[in-house]
Amino acid sequence: MNPFTTLTAAAAPLRAENVDTDQIIPARFLTAVTKAGMGDGLFAAWRYDPTGQPRPDFVLNQPQYAAAQILIAGRNFGSGSSREHAVWALTEYGFRAVISPGFADIFYNNALKNGLLPVPLPEEAVRLLLDLVEEQPDVQIQLDLGAQTVSLPDGQSYHFAIDPYRKECLIEGLDDLGYLLAQEAAITAYEHSNTKN
Repeated sequence: MNPFTTLTAAAAPLRAENVDTDQIIPARFLTAVTKAGMGDGLFAAWRYDPTGQPRPDFVLNQPQYAAAQILIAGRNFGSGSSREHAVWALTEYGFRAVISPGFADIFYNNALKNGLLPVPLPEEAVRLLLDLVEEQPDVQIQLDLGAQTVSLPDGQSYHFAIDPYRKECLIEGLDDLGYLLAQEAAITAYEHSNTKN
């Protein structure tokens, strides 16, 4: 998992609420057991028409958002099933973070465990960001995980909450197993001191 400290990048606006995991990655893509190529199925029903051609009106098919690494979406993002593939599809496509007024719990935790930063912000702030990136698609938004802030070029800044353990794992680029392995020296020392008693 790649460490996440700060990210300054363009964002894509997805004006949709209650985006569920089947919309993020349709069920027909769930037969894959690796992340490779999963980005091709991201929002497949919205990105492509029945013949497989890109829909020009969908945001991810618009050239001005081709380099976006941040997705801004409506509330209750990631609802529905617990499929981890939804997070895989977003990261394999190239997103490093999703900003939303609220996330489904399972999606939120899957995101943190797979290096995707879910950023909960108030609805008013998300509406402002959606308006901004629609008006200025090349605007650069800065996410600072250490400071837990989302900053705009004009100086506006928003604070977001995150569990301290998950924050540390993201900064270090560690999943749960990686975190445990990183504690090996401390665990060995504890076990050694315990056997003396």
